[in-house]
Amino acid sequence: QLQLVESGGGLVQPGGSLRLSCAASGVTLDYYAIGWFRQAPGREREGVSCISASAGSIYYADSVKGRFTISRDNAVNTVYLQMNSLKPEDTGVYYCAAGPLCRVVRDLLPESDYDPWGQGTQVTVSS
Repeated sequence: QLQLVESGGGLVQPGGSLRLSCAASGVTLDYYAIGWFRQAPGREREGVSCISASAGSIYYADSVKGRFTISRDNAVNTVYLQMNSLKPEDTGVYYCAAGPLCRVVRDLLPESDYDPWGQGTQVTVSS
């Protein structure tokens, strides 16, 4: 059974960087797309980025485009989210989740495509 564990979150100053990892166990990630989502306090969860199984399709939300980079290393069953030029509005709990496709519906990542989900990792951007 596929299980996902996020790591790499923490407290960083505005303008700083973090790299989140989504490590899979139980099943190879080779055939799964991975999505990154985040939820800020008092706000709905939003899709940030996704990457297809082959890494041939990649999506970024407008709010992170040019600052975040998603990548995957299937040899170590891990997907990464490199976050640069972080802003206070990037604060939230970041989740990774596995699905069959990296697709966008009406400018959103459809959460119903994704299962399972990791437990989340907290990212706080503050001075």
